[in-house]
Amino acid sequence: MPPRKKPVRRKKVAPGSAGLTPQDTLAAVGGRTQEIADRVKADGGSVLCSFRDPFGGHDLILAVLPIDRVGPTPYQREASDTHVKRLMTAIDKIGTFLDPVVAIRQDDGYWTPNGNHRLQAMKRLGAKSITVLLVPESAVAFKILALNTEKAHNLREKSLEVIRMCRALAESSKHESDFAFEFEEPAYLTLGICYETRPRFSGGSYQPVLRRVEGFLETPISEALAERARRADIVLRLDGAVSEVARKLKEKGLASPYLKAFVVARINPTRFSKATAFDFDEVFLKMIASAQRFNVEKIRQEDLARAGGAAEPEE
Repeated sequence: MPPRKKPVRRKKVAPGSAGLTPQDTLAAVGGRTQEIADRVKADGGSVLCSFRDPFGGHDLILAVLPIDRVGPTPYQREASDTHVKRLMTAIDKIGTFLDPVVAIRQDDGYWTPNGNHRLQAMKRLGAKSITVLLVPESAVAFKILALNTEKAHNLREKSLEVIRMCRALAESSKHESDFAFEFEEPAYLTLGICYETRPRFSGGSYQPVLRRVEGFLETPISEALAERARRADIVLRLDGAVSEVARKLKEKGLASPYLKAFVVARINPTRFSKATAFDFDEVFLKMIASAQRFNVEKIRQEDLARAGGAAEPEE
């Protein structure tokens, strides 16, 4: 695996030097944007205005759509019932819907890659329509992780969304690495398949190792998916061995909500390594072998206490 690239530092910019002036945002729009505006009207919606966004200068449409024509992208996590109810209470109490959802035109309706919780809250409140910020470029549907800030994703949600997006792009001739921004971390792709196979998989225990050994693959998406499935199978084999060690530790009377994370940390060959590149198979097969010969008799309760909470508990 090639060495991980160092993050590029953002260059400082002078205040007020980027984007458009208020007057520039009013420039006339046409082409694809006008087609979508006409489609909104045909769908029973209202176009409030069209404009260019003040930062990137991209065409946008502020519109009100029939709420039954809007739904989440098929790659997204399930909406949190608790969060939806909280939003319902806030919207109902204020009496005004102040936060438009982001939407794209898709098939005979509209998808929202950012705003599903607000959408579900409005639907439960019985709303007839919803205000949307309509983006002409459909590729924004794959920017879910970057866009969704109203409720933080947990590891399982992120991983499942990323692998679903990856499958939706399977026919693309582009490489997995071309979608580094959309997928955010290569580990999410492998973990996503693990979660699909084993819903209560303890992904947080393995993420630190995967972050050290994984990189985005320089192969077409369809080939990359096959490789991700192969890697997920190896990770699940390791999880089986680690689960057996954790079971033996529990039988010995050792208690901790982080038993798996503790075991993984003990057998992780990259933990104290200063190397910048690792071979996936070499690392994980070595860990499987280490887990299979793990001596639980040498572990004491104080060892667990010193290790502390190394990873977030799953579920």
